[in-house]
Amino acid sequence: MNKAERLQKIADEIRRCRECLRWGRGKAVPGEGNPDADIVFVGEAPGSEEAKTGRPFVGRSGKFLRQMIRSTDLEEEEVFITSPVHYMPPRGRPTKENIIHGRVHLLKQLSIINPKVIVLLGSTACLALLDRNVEISKEHGRTINKEDRIYLITFHPAYAMRFPFARKDFEEDFKRLKGLIGVIHG
Repeated sequence: MNKAERLQKIADEIRRCRECLRWGRGKAVPGEGNPDADIVFVGEAPGSEEAKTGRPFVGRSGKFLRQMIRSTDLEEEEVFITSPVHYMPPRGRPTKENIIHGRVHLLKQLSIINPKVIVLLGSTACLALLDRNVEISKEHGRTINKEDRIYLITFHPAYAMRFPFARKDFEEDFKRLKGLIGVIHG
């Protein structure tokens, strides 16, 4: 079974997951992209647009994220985009319980893709993969080496769009990502 087939199997597990279905709304959003991606972007949870389409980051913040990905000279087809929570939470923001449960699916995806860099888009992604609360405004742009991967902390694109100071920092963090890409591909 190749990586794409293994990721599809996890996507099917997410769609049938009783725990996710108990509280989740809309379609499952297991993530999408290149199963051999060196770079994975991890967000928070699907919003209403994502829950309608079953695709990650397709609303306003998604368009912004995809524009920023292209600014690093990457094509969307080269990366994988997902989140620790694969269904839209009832009140918009995932609970810690949702994040901890969803992390099980996320870790399976990451073990298959085996990326070199994981971009953590906001505090939910950080909690899921770093096992701690992160104050993004103080730690954005920071890289952490863990389990033979580089984790880059940055803002969620929705936050960066809402606040001009965060947008500037978000854009700087993507310049840093572009440098990391040069290192891992160099």
